[in-house]
Amino acid sequence: GWQASMKSGSLSYILPCNRLPVQLMSQVRVYTSNGQKKDLGSEDTNRSAREETLHKVETGRQDKTNAGQKQSLLKQPIQVKVKAVLKKREYGPKYTQNNFITGVRAINEFCLKSSDLDQLRKIKRRSPHDDIETFTVYLRSDVEAKSLEVWGSPEALARERKRRKEAEIKYRENLFRNQRLLWEYRQFFGNTKPRSSTTTMFFKGPGKVVMVAICINGLNFFFKLLAWVYTGSASMFSEAIHSLADTCNQALLALGISQSARTPDPSHPYGFTNMRYIASLISGVGIFMMGAGLSWYHGIIGLLHPHPVESLLWAYCILAGSLVSEGATLLVAINEIRRSARAKGLSFYQYVVQSRDPSTNVVLLEDAAAVLSVAVAATCMGLTSLTGNPYYDSVGSLGVGTLLGTVSAFLIYTNTEALLGRSIEPEQVQRLTELLESDPVVRAIHDVKATDMGMSKVRFKAEVDFDGRVVTRSYLEKQDIEQLLQEIQQVKTLEELEAFMLKHGENIIDTLGAEVDRLEKDLKQRNPDVRHVDLEIL
Repeated sequence: GWQASMKSGSLSYILPCNRLPVQLMSQVRVYTSNGQKKDLGSEDTNRSAREETLHKVETGRQDKTNAGQKQSLLKQPIQVKVKAVLKKREYGPKYTQNNFITGVRAINEFCLKSSDLDQLRKIKRRSPHDDIETFTVYLRSDVEAKSLEVWGSPEALARERKRRKEAEIKYRENLFRNQRLLWEYRQFFGNTKPRSSTTTMFFKGPGKVVMVAICINGLNFFFKLLAWVYTGSASMFSEAIHSLADTCNQALLALGISQSARTPDPSHPYGFTNMRYIASLISGVGIFMMGAGLSWYHGIIGLLHPHPVESLLWAYCILAGSLVSEGATLLVAINEIRRSARAKGLSFYQYVVQSRDPSTNVVLLEDAAAVLSVAVAATCMGLTSLTGNPYYDSVGSLGVGTLLGTVSAFLIYTNTEALLGRSIEPEQVQRLTELLESDPVVRAIHDVKATDMGMSKVRFKAEVDFDGRVVTRSYLEKQDIEQLLQEIQQVKTLEELEAFMLKHGENIIDTLGAEVDRLEKDLKQRNPDVRHVDLEIL
């Protein structure tokens, strides 16, 4: 076969640069199939000589061209543009030299007196509260220096803080003890203070509905229990348990209403409005366990171990009275829901399904279930008295339990949805978004979240892309343009330019904050349901 081996090649690499090419020269021996050797060294030598001559010619031309270009460049002047840049400041991981602090925080955190703050620099800043426009703050660095001047060292300041903390804990313990003694005193001698706002809540609106339901259901439970003891009817027992469950659940609703009226505190900044939903949720669970569970249990026992039913005359009379009383409570709840739904611009069905007022909803559903259960119990007891078959009475007990289970499932579902923080209606979200986008200072709205916090209280959050030109123009409209022009003309050095930009840059940021406050105030005024507005600058 053919055999070939190449020791090396006569190759020439011409690099794309002004340097001389690199040449690798060697002989090439080629062996044919018959084993004869051919020496190609002389041919390669001649070829390499010709390539070297051509390369020298090309190199000479390139050198002449480069020399001409260098001469033309030396004749032209060199221009260098230098960019002036301010030196970057390193603030470190914690920088509080320019932080502002209120007088209350200065007194509490640095253990100072109000007289100590009179000697410090006072700065007027835009207030975050709606009731006042500006308030006084102090530089944190000045407050820290003053505290060291008063206490001598950071260790002494730390000891004073610890002492005051212990005194505060002791004061709270004494306050709790004094409140307990005052409560016992009022219980013994009687409370002569006027009714509080929490007490007046039970004389109107949902509180009134709940109190009426508690009184009526309590009386119904008492009379139904007597009828069950006299007749031994399973349906009457279910009705008595139903009335007892309604009374306990509505007492729980009254507790939720009183707790929801508490004012917000640092631990609960958004208040206690959800206590109504929590009480209604527990009420639904109580209806399921006490009402439905016991009714099912008693009905099943009646089917397994039937016993004859005594005279049902008194049971019919008590059921008739219960029907009238439960119907009256139902009418009170219906009228309250209609009035509230009309005020919110909603239909009766939407108001109930959305659980706008959980306390009234519970009373409405419980009384509706009570009226239907009275009808079911009366029907089954009538069949039992006509046929003498006790199974109809047990079936009535199971029917009442099923009705109570359905009501409890609805209450658990609606109140759970409300506690999870559901969104408001899309039409209302669109109206709030359009109100913001129609303002000239706003370019776009992103990531809108409007959450129903319960009891017609809405929390609105959005990321806002502000128009910097409009904000700056709003700032300039409040300035003396001629004086501002004179300040610009007086700027001669980089330090003066930096001071000028820092001064007006801070004022523009304050103007942006004022625009945010204005937008939040407009949203609250035009939409009374919106109680909390969080606008984030994008």
